[in-house]
Amino acid sequence: MSEFTLTAEVGRTLGSSATRRLRREGKIPGVVYGHGTDPIAVAVAGSDLRVALNGEAGTNQLLELDTGSEKLLVLAKVLQRHPVRGNLTHVDFQITGRDETVTVDVAVVLTGDAVEVRHADGNVDQQLFNVTVKARPGAIPTSLELDISAMVPGDVLRVSDLTFPEGVVADNDPEAAIAIAHAGRTAGNEGDDGEVVEEAEAVEAEEES
Repeated sequence: MSEFTLTAEVGRTLGSSATRRLRREGKIPGVVYGHGTDPIAVAVAGSDLRVALNGEAGTNQLLELDTGSEKLLVLAKVLQRHPVRGNLTHVDFQITGRDETVTVDVAVVLTGDAVEVRHADGNVDQQLFNVTVKARPGAIPTSLELDISAMVPGDVLRVSDLTFPEGVVADNDPEAAIAIAHAGRTAGNEGDDGEVVEEAEAVEAEEES
């Protein structure tokens, strides 16, 4: 993963009035921390930050902050948004290194067509939409795919069923359910079918507890 360069203004004035002025100018206030350094107050262009974080890597995009006096390799760890408008209001940047291991959330994307589930008038319920992984910044995957094509009613796919790229490991419980296949309400609820449906429902109840 290549980094996206952002120009960062250092030494911004703190306080609510100064922060509002920055936002009126289209800038996002932020703070840079990590590697034992004192927190650094910065401001970056809102339009540039949106472009950086709206790419394929999303919020896991590796960023290079150019402060004028130095260039810092960072990740946007905390994004604060306006509760109504949803626009970015503040960002925390964490300093990292290319050879460091970082912990981030990666989206899980279900692929394929669960034909047997569909024929049973059922559905596949996604329980987990993100998985926490540990990896070097350059090895962070943009997403993790999980094929549901072979699922039948009652099947459960878990974190342990994911395939991770080299150098990437899950930080979740490997038994955590990602997808559960349910039969339709009109499908057979007796015998084996009933047992697998009850098993899937038990797994779902356990995940929610």
